[in-house]
Amino acid sequence: MRVPVLALVVITSAALARMPASAQGSGSAVPDLAGTYWATVYYPTVPVVGGGAPPLNDAGKSAYEKNRSGLRDGSLQDPTRKYCLPDGIPRLLATPYPFQLYQLPPGQVTFVHELNNQVRVVGLNAPLPGYDKASADPTYAGYGTARYEGDTLVVQAIGFNDQTFLDSSGLPHSDQLATTERIRRIGNQLEDVVTIHDPAYYTRDWQARFAYERRTGLRLQEYACGDKHRDISRVKGISEVRAARAQKRFP
Repeated sequence: MRVPVLALVVITSAALARMPASAQGSGSAVPDLAGTYWATVYYPTVPVVGGGAPPLNDAGKSAYEKNRSGLRDGSLQDPTRKYCLPDGIPRLLATPYPFQLYQLPPGQVTFVHELNNQVRVVGLNAPLPGYDKASADPTYAGYGTARYEGDTLVVQAIGFNDQTFLDSSGLPHSDQLATTERIRRIGNQLEDVVTIHDPAYYTRDWQARFAYERRTGLRLQEYACGDKHRDISRVKGISEVRAARAQKRFP
């Protein structure tokens, strides 16, 4: 029996997704992180490790207050929501929509997010470009590289533009932003702890933590600005944020 070419492609891709990374050409065993994940909690403001607020300096406090005031009175638009522009890091990590993580093709990891159809491709074991080169052509997701350290995937990125917020409340960042994510599986959950480095707006480096449930059988859906999307009301935190926005208490 002849198998159609498309069927062969689907079968091969599915087999690769299940294949241990060591068998995909990495040369050594790496943790199995591949899968479809969905946030356990939606965080409208960055969940700072250890609690408290992000350590803003005077310039950061001024920028944050300006952003919050503008979002409240409508004089400032949130471009990622109004125009479906990409979220940066770490705001993308707080998405209340599911995403898929692929450890393929060999030599890279790929994040596919339902929100705004965002795709983040990160090469493995490649050097980061120098800051001058990265900042000369900044992007929403920055320029990233990844490596495995035991059971953890470490993703570092620089070269972000300054057109995004760190969260939906308007937390600011500059083009000096650099991020380091440490991603690992804990049982049926995926944990992503991200370190924020931005001396223009913060007094020191700080961390935020995000957790997601692995959802076998869940499929990503189309996402289009202005159209009805997947029901996310069951995600913890969504109903509270919607109520606060209706009463103009957030951001």
